[in-house]
Amino acid sequence: MAETRRILLALTSQATKGKTGKPTGVWLEELAAPYYLFLSEGFQADIASVSGGKAPLDPASVEGEQPECVARFLADTKAMDAVNNSKALATLSSTDYDAIFLPGGHGTMWDLPESQALASLLGDAWTAGKVVAAVCHGPSGLVSAKDADGRPIVAGRMVTGFSNSEEEAVGLTDVVPFLLESRLISLGGHYRSGPDFQPFALRDGKLVTGQNPASSERTAELTIEALRSER
Repeated sequence: MAETRRILLALTSQATKGKTGKPTGVWLEELAAPYYLFLSEGFQADIASVSGGKAPLDPASVEGEQPECVARFLADTKAMDAVNNSKALATLSSTDYDAIFLPGGHGTMWDLPESQALASLLGDAWTAGKVVAAVCHGPSGLVSAKDADGRPIVAGRMVTGFSNSEEEAVGLTDVVPFLLESRLISLGGHYRSGPDFQPFALRDGKLVTGQNPASSERTAELTIEALRSER
């Protein structure tokens, strides 16, 4: 019997939008949609966060009308326990995983780029030929990740992520520490995007990125495609 392949879902631990004090965290659709797709396809999905412990969920992503996967996740005691008692990234090794997936949420913009533990996990995974994926603001975690030669892993590759126009549309251009689209381009990424808030995801070899919350499921599908085609 083949060994179950493992995917690490690495979450933000940032609960506020910088100095504004306004709440943020993980955008739950970007965790829930991939989580259930990975499980349905026979993968093991582990949840960790920058600091470990309770990973914050953006209140706006759990209130009001949301995708079905959000309600399912909130009612799933095993899934919620994994979020509320997440492992710290610094305690993990990339050798234990076949892919690393970064869900977004505005919180990621503050702590993912600053996390040396995440940068090391991603760099080691990439060097070992494993799949690296991120959606929406999750690609902020890619900005510090480097390959074996010290180059940004996004350099020379097609990437997407929350666009400058989408950031402007939600009124947070002057709140986030940097604009994700602009940063990915500055690192040598070949940035592409679709219409604002519509599904759009890209796969460039073992690097998979999605633009926004609506792209969560497609990003997960491409992650599975990359996993199954790497052998």
